[in-house]
Amino acid sequence: MLVEAGIMIALAIILDRIKIYEAPQGGSVTAGSMIPIFLFAFRWGLGPGIIAGALFGLLQLMLGGWFFSPAQAILEYPVAFGFLGLAGIFSNYAYREDKSGIIGIVAGVFSGVAIRFICHLLAGVIFFSEYAGSQNPWIYSLLYQASYLVPEFIISAVILALIWKPLSKIPR
Repeated sequence: MLVEAGIMIALAIILDRIKIYEAPQGGSVTAGSMIPIFLFAFRWGLGPGIIAGALFGLLQLMLGGWFFSPAQAILEYPVAFGFLGLAGIFSNYAYREDKSGIIGIVAGVFSGVAIRFICHLLAGVIFFSEYAGSQNPWIYSLLYQASYLVPEFIISAVILALIWKPLSKIPR
């Protein structure tokens, strides 16, 4: 499990460097950087998935993350990315051979991205509300986070739905 976690985190870091779109104040649409963390969470479950996600977030922070205060750095990196491991809750569904397997994958990806979204939304309102100008900071942060996390969700859900079946056959 440790070796697989290291490989998946390294792969996530590499995929994170391939940016399709980068938002002006941080956040980006990548070549599926969350997919290795989701794969790990589906294979090993909630606890190991959260740890792998949090380590991925810490490495992103150390390799050039945007932060302006310690509290913001913790919320937006290890906490937000740690929540990607929530996909592990749906691992039993993902291993099913019928259509509920695909539903489990999409639900797992959605849960991880949704809580990550909430972490970034809160950070936007708490730490970056001055960028909203005269606009409501909640609306501004919601639209800003959605601009890159909705495409990331779609990319992750579609690719995982396509590659999970053969990968699920690999023994743990």
